[in-house]
Amino acid sequence: MEITVYGPLRSATGTKTVSLAFEGSTVADAVDEFANAYPRAAQYLYDDGDLRPSVRVSVDGERAGLEDPVSDDASLALVPAVQGGSR
Repeated sequence: MEITVYGPLRSATGTKTVSLAFEGSTVADAVDEFANAYPRAAQYLYDDGDLRPSVRVSVDGERAGLEDPVSDDASLALVPAVQGGSR
């Protein structure tokens, strides 16, 4: 599986796109597998063990829900909420 990350997730991976061996069946499984492979990313993805509602996930360019099926040859994109700034 190829995973493209945005925002602060790049600091956890060191690159924009990573390859990940994936044996699960859902988007949630893929995100969990990513967080296990890159533990520093978890702080940007989860609150109290649940995926933050602000995190956007797409599979092969289409927005996806956590229970949607995903294959091991899919392209996943993870976009955490951008925070900060001032008015």
